Amino acid sequence: MSEENVEVVRRGFMAAGREDWRTALDTVHPEAAILDYDVPDAGTYHGHAGFLKWLANWDAGWDTWRIEDSEFRAAGDEGAIAVFRSIAKGKGSGIEIERHDAIVYEVRNGKIERLEYFNDQGRALQAAGLSE
Repeated sequence: MSEENVEVVRRGFMAAGREDWRTALDTVHPEAAILDYDVPDAGTYHGHAGFLKWLANWDAGWDTWRIEDSEFRAAGDEGAIAVFRSIAKGKGSGIEIERHDAIVYEVRNGKIERLEYFNDQGRALQAAGLSE
C-alpha cells in the first residue's frame, strides 16, 4: 500500500502546485486534519475548506514563491513524505528565503487524512520515522 500512498501524495502535491484544486481536493479526505506550525499560516485546519484556507494563508504572506526539487517517499504502511525546497519573497518586506521543507502525510483508503507541514526536513523525517 505504501507506493499507492506515495502516488496519492504526489498527485495532490503536484496538483496544488499548479493550482488544480479539483485534483488536489480529490486526494484529500473531506475531514482531513492539516497541521502547520510555521507563520504566516500556523494553525490547525480541517477538511477541504481548511485545506484551501491553509493554502490561501500561505500565499497571502508571500509576494512570490515556488517549490523545487520535490521528492516523495513512503513512510510506513499508511504514510508518505514530500521533501522539497521552498523559495519565497516576503510580501511587503521583500525578504527572500530559501528553506528545505517537508510535509508528512497519513493516507488511508486512497485519501490524505492528515498532513503536517515542517520547515525543517530533519524534524519531518524524524516525525515520519525516517530519521537520517
